[in-house]
Amino acid sequence: MQAVNIIPMFVIVPLAGAFLNSLVEKKAKWVPDAIGNLSAFILFFFSVLAVQVVRTHGTLVYSVGAWKLPLGIAMVLDGLTAFMLVTVNFIAFMIALYSINYMERFTAKGKFYTLFLLMLTGMNGVIVTGDIFNLFVFLEIASVASYALVAFGTEKHELEAAFKYAVMSTVGSMFVLLGIVLLYGLTSTLNMADMANMLAQKGAANLVLMVSVLFIMGLGLKAALVPFHAWLPDAHPSAPAPISAMLSGILIKSLGVYAMVRIFYNVIGMTAELSSIIMFLGTLSMVVGVFLAIGQWDLKRLLAYHSISQIGYVFLGIGLGTPLGILGGIFHLFNHSVFKSLLFLNSGAIEYSAGTRDLQKMGGLMSKMPVTGSTNLIASMSIAGIPPFNGFWSKLIIIIAAVQAQRFGYAFWAVVASVLTLASFMKVMKYAYFGRLKEGLMSIKEVPFFMKLSMVVLSVVCLIGGMLLIPSLRDIFLNRASDVIALGVNYAAIVLKEVSLSW
Repeated sequence: MQAVNIIPMFVIVPLAGAFLNSLVEKKAKWVPDAIGNLSAFILFFFSVLAVQVVRTHGTLVYSVGAWKLPLGIAMVLDGLTAFMLVTVNFIAFMIALYSINYMERFTAKGKFYTLFLLMLTGMNGVIVTGDIFNLFVFLEIASVASYALVAFGTEKHELEAAFKYAVMSTVGSMFVLLGIVLLYGLTSTLNMADMANMLAQKGAANLVLMVSVLFIMGLGLKAALVPFHAWLPDAHPSAPAPISAMLSGILIKSLGVYAMVRIFYNVIGMTAELSSIIMFLGTLSMVVGVFLAIGQWDLKRLLAYHSISQIGYVFLGIGLGTPLGILGGIFHLFNHSVFKSLLFLNSGAIEYSAGTRDLQKMGGLMSKMPVTGSTNLIASMSIAGIPPFNGFWSKLIIIIAAVQAQRFGYAFWAVVASVLTLASFMKVMKYAYFGRLKEGLMSIKEVPFFMKLSMVVLSVVCLIGGMLLIPSLRDIFLNRASDVIALGVNYAAIVLKEVSLSW
């Protein structure tokens, strides 16, 4: 198989898995688990392979059908694509493993895996596409699947949260589509590399400024940036724990952060004004999110507000626009995907065994659930930025980058938010895991094997994640991703050169 043929597999495999699962889910009880986990594992394997392919061949472009680019639809594999594919598909595989036991309590397990794989199709499609309209199509596939998954339990509060999420997300999608329409009207192309070239030639500063505002609102809503975050605190707690982990761990990254970074850096071109707006919104999210989280007693709602806060670090790093800031931003994106997914899976384990999400009704769970308690402690230390856990290194890089760029105010708020995050998770550990075991919790026990396995693997990544900064690993994984962002609109020349070579 030619190396370039790996690219469409990231859409074909989950789409085929979702279709096959919907046909045969009722044949046997184990069939949905087998199809869901096998599809997720294959995708993770291909994503690791994609990192090696980029290392060996550089940027690759796959032409869908027989249309010569830029008229046809392109799929692009570069360092940033490979980085995002590993992040998304690793977390998805861990969540699929966890779901084997967790989703037993729901009657429609087969439908869960079908929607799960459709959401994964959309996320992978957003990441690999080189066509801005197809980016919108894949974004909608993932979004629609996520609406259904938020409402999966069909309780009143879940349906209400899913409706609110669907309405707000649809408004965000309209902003994105309107931005794409205006760009198409200006450039007469939908290929992102070709569009970047046309924009560089034509300018049209006022129209591009308007389009940038539309994308900030639309994709900022998908990423749950303050002030576009109102849907997230309702949607995340309402969804089943694996879906909360997917939404917070990777959906807001692929549909929001990745799409915004790709469009602003590689298509429109980052300007000083855009950079300032992104840094400001990132810092606002960081601070507002953590202040709202501290007062929460619903564990999953507390975690949802921390997602808003932590995504702010990613935008601050990337918004700085310096090589170190971009490196810190994407490293924190990966780290946050790992420790936030783990925290949501921990909250799901508590709900699975103890039947509550209210911190005031918990206590002493460490004695009954040592694996869940230990992995939650590791994830809590990671999100709070305590060394040597992975979250410490990415936060440190972002703060150093802000200081180097003489953005001292932003660096200060990053430190303050990290201290408040530590305080928030000390509260979680105190009320949930330490102290005296409540009388109603005497008979609970640790969660089943696959739930424990998933949590332990993610906690190990939290422990050793800092090793990605070792020069050899950093060059393969992080540097190649940050280099693509730092290229800016020069990304277009590399992609179009690959197109001409392939023809």
